[in-house]
Amino acid sequence: MQITFEALPSDVVADIRRTERDAYGNPLERHISHGEVYPCRHCLGEVPAGAPYFILAHRPFSGENAFTETGPIFLCADHCERARASDQVPGTLKADQFIVRAYDANERIIYGTGSVVPTPNIPSRAKVLLADPSVAFVDIRSAANNCYQCRVMRA
Repeated sequence: MQITFEALPSDVVADIRRTERDAYGNPLERHISHGEVYPCRHCLGEVPAGAPYFILAHRPFSGENAFTETGPIFLCADHCERARASDQVPGTLKADQFIVRAYDANERIIYGTGSVVPTPNIPSRAKVLLADPSVAFVDIRSAANNCYQCRVMRA
């Protein structure tokens, strides 16, 4: 099975930048990068030193239900190109491990699929989950802070 890691869609990011509001309707926090690690969820790159970025609460789902989690993310404040879907783990996934969790077509967590996975094992775990036809997508989240990282889809 082929999989792809996908960044936040450009239309979603454009709307966030236009409204400057997060998932709760709060104003975005605007900061300047000091060269520390601020991984943008749209370009899947690090916000460069001296560049502005946003911190915001984001819910990467089209609907709302008890399973559509909200968590903190970083975004480049200025325009950036969306990362191309790739079968490679994004370079911004630098922690030793992440939460890998499957969802159905109704954006509900499929019980028993969530686990903390060592970063090098994320592709194999995502393939196992996506082999189940009831799985619509797999989300990758920070194991430490529950920050949304990216989505994994069937290629």
